[in-house]
Amino acid sequence: MMLLPGPVHASFLAGEALDTMADVVALVVLFAVPIGAIVVFWLVHILPEVIAEKRHHPQKGAIKTLCLLSLVFGGMLWPFAWIWAYTKPVGYRIAYGTDKHDDYYLEMAHEARAGKLARTEIARLKSELDDVAASNKLSAELKAVRAEFEAVLSGGAPADANRSAS
Repeated sequence: MMLLPGPVHASFLAGEALDTMADVVALVVLFAVPIGAIVVFWLVHILPEVIAEKRHHPQKGAIKTLCLLSLVFGGMLWPFAWIWAYTKPVGYRIAYGTDKHDDYYLEMAHEARAGKLARTEIARLKSELDDVAASNKLSAELKAVRAEFEAVLSGGAPADANRSAS
């Protein structure tokens, strides 16, 4: 008698509990999985934009646009955005004197005001801004940052400190 097999159940649930669990699994498959897939698809498609932002790519606006277009065209343009985000913009440097976005210099000016940058770093940044100024491509914000760096290097106080002192 002991050698005879006992009753076998296909699930640890039975009856009404099994039906309820099947309903829950069906709802998850119908709603949560597609929403999750869309979110993952979207997060992957904005990766080039995030990379361009992190690397201070001077053409990050165009890369962002290409990422959005890639979403519309089902991801066909995404590899181009990925490659573009990782390329060093040599042609841009030749044309504009820098391979960084203006936001990079504004960020560095903020760090210089906070005292987080060494004088050698400030001198390097000012030299890069001098190169950009030589090609007459310096915006008003960057002219102010350049003057601020120059004041720090000449031993004077930063431009913001001069404004607040008066």
